[in-house]
Amino acid sequence: MAKKTDKTQENIQVVEEALSKTEMFLEKHQQTILYGLAAVVILIGVYFGYERFIRQPKAREAQEQMFIAEKYWEQDSLNLALHGDNLNLGFLDIISSYRRTPAGNLARFYAGHIYLVQGEYLEAIHHLERFKARDPMAGPTALRMLGDAYLELNDHAKAVDYYLKAAKEANNEALTPEFLLRAGMTYEIMQDWERAHDTYTRIKKDYPNSHRANNIDKFIARVALYMEHGHQE
Repeated sequence: MAKKTDKTQENIQVVEEALSKTEMFLEKHQQTILYGLAAVVILIGVYFGYERFIRQPKAREAQEQMFIAEKYWEQDSLNLALHGDNLNLGFLDIISSYRRTPAGNLARFYAGHIYLVQGEYLEAIHHLERFKARDPMAGPTALRMLGDAYLELNDHAKAVDYYLKAAKEANNEALTPEFLLRAGMTYEIMQDWERAHDTYTRIKKDYPNSHRANNIDKFIARVALYMEHGHQE
């Protein structure tokens, strides 16, 4: 019993010593700790202040500016959509002034599409590669447009890469076969008949009910002839 009491007292003494050391540490570094806590409080206040009074109002303002530019885009008034009309901002202005907002990000998608249509392929790539997709349609479509831009620049390897990425990201009956078809046709340009054949066959096998599967047999047959001719040579 005495041994148990001694052990208990020893434990109490250890705890008291630890508490004493903690008190000494707190007393010694009290000012530093208070400054640290104050800094944390200030940072939290700055963050919430920035969110409420700067970022959120700026995001709303950017969205309002997008309305007219999107209307011009829907009407195929692409230059007005891109550059504005002296009263309203175009997509390029929105990218410049609101680049960190969702609207500024979406403006890159629109700008990339317009430059692609206008044949400004490097500009299209510049914006589309910086676009951060936030929905299941825009992401694959942006990758497909990048493929189109690189195809026009005769960079067939990059074009195929983006078409396949678009097909994988879309992962649906409507879009994936379309992107795979473009990849297969690009493989044909590269005279990579086996990969073209595999890509077309994938459309037939994995997406038999898609629109692109309706006439995919003729693509497969054509590539098969090239493959046979190549093997004979």
